[in-house]
Amino acid sequence: MICLEFHRKWHYPIRLCIRWPKFAQSLLLCCFMSVFLQRLSAVEWPGFRGPSGNGVVATQRLPTRWSATSNISWKIELPGQGWSSPIVVDGKIYVSSAIARESVPDETASDPTAFDLCLLVLNAADGQLLQTVKLFKEPKSAPAIHSKNSHASPTPLYDDGRIYVHFGHQGTACVSTDGRVIWQNDFLGYNPVHGNGGCPIVVGGLLIFSRDGADTSEIIALDKTTGAVAWRRPRDVIADKKFSFCTPLVLAEDARVQLILPGSNVVQSIDPSNGQEFWRVTYDGYSVIPKPIYDSGLVFICTGYNRPSLIAIDPTGAGDVTETHVRWQSNDGIPHTPSLIGLGGSVAMVSDKGIASCFEATTGKSLWKQRIGGNFSASPIRSGDLLYLLSEEGTCTVLDVGAEPKKLSSNVLGERSLASPAVIENDLLIRTANALYRITDGDESLKN
Repeated sequence: MICLEFHRKWHYPIRLCIRWPKFAQSLLLCCFMSVFLQRLSAVEWPGFRGPSGNGVVATQRLPTRWSATSNISWKIELPGQGWSSPIVVDGKIYVSSAIARESVPDETASDPTAFDLCLLVLNAADGQLLQTVKLFKEPKSAPAIHSKNSHASPTPLYDDGRIYVHFGHQGTACVSTDGRVIWQNDFLGYNPVHGNGGCPIVVGGLLIFSRDGADTSEIIALDKTTGAVAWRRPRDVIADKKFSFCTPLVLAEDARVQLILPGSNVVQSIDPSNGQEFWRVTYDGYSVIPKPIYDSGLVFICTGYNRPSLIAIDPTGAGDVTETHVRWQSNDGIPHTPSLIGLGGSVAMVSDKGIASCFEATTGKSLWKQRIGGNFSASPIRSGDLLYLLSEEGTCTVLDVGAEPKKLSSNVLGERSLASPAVIENDLLIRTANALYRITDGDESLKN
């Protein structure tokens, strides 16, 4: 029997098992891997946290040592501001940005627009800017944002030949890979707190995200071909502070597909096809940011502010399963902002204050803890036994967690960085406040 596991449209796993003779199995596997690798090379980093959606990367050849002037393939100054991560498709890099109108010389002082909300398209080979696609205008009267936020924080998403660009309360757009605007939806505005955040995902024909603001708390799905509302699901929970910024997890287990999306005081499991609720767990927490992960048969979520908890949930229940399906929880060193990362049997994380730690997945037993130093907002990525932890100060610590955690290197760019790293081929892409770096293995000098 041959079993192949892959991600349908890169968002949730499908397992296919066929009983064939050995020769046919080998032939099929070779053909499948050929097609798979071709697709992988074309769509290397399709959205927030990569192809798997959990920060785990296939390559084990990422660079481990660099600086602002060494092992840099290229560096490009980006117009505007933003903390979205880059995505990589067919030799191009896509990243969103909010470009201040004051930087446009032909605009008058009476222009009511503060920012152009844009999609930037870059050449992956040399970093050169190919296109700036203007999508929305943010008025000067727009609500203020948090000092650690930007007007372009959600990471773009690639699916089936299209790029989806989300700006939270300011609007959502669909763009072709050559920069043609297919649709725009700016009819779902709401009163935000601290600005936008949280990335959408695609499940089947739907683009799904949360609308958790000052007085709005719901999950919504758009038809990905038209941008029209397909369904919406209220949170149906009492919360003094309704705002949150979480990216959904899609989980395909036990013959059902679940969309798992925490918000203020509740995490819900939703049927992504129609918005109906499978189960929920309630807690005390708001401004939830870390994306959930799945490891060892459990879903792991963080509960946000004031004191964050890590909750391990058995996702097989129905209804309110707070008292029946929570397997364990911890308040020890849990992040407010960076997402978790699974190690296969254990769950690792870095707190906002720079403490890396790891728990046994099924029991919650603390396995190790290590001070990294610095402040953290970016989510970690894992390549084999190596964790990449990027601080807000622009220092990336490479931590070997194969046995006892061991710090391999601290790599200083010296620029503020809150965006999560991305991967292209065997290189890293790191966005700082003003630039995008392509970091390589070797001894190349700075080209740009």
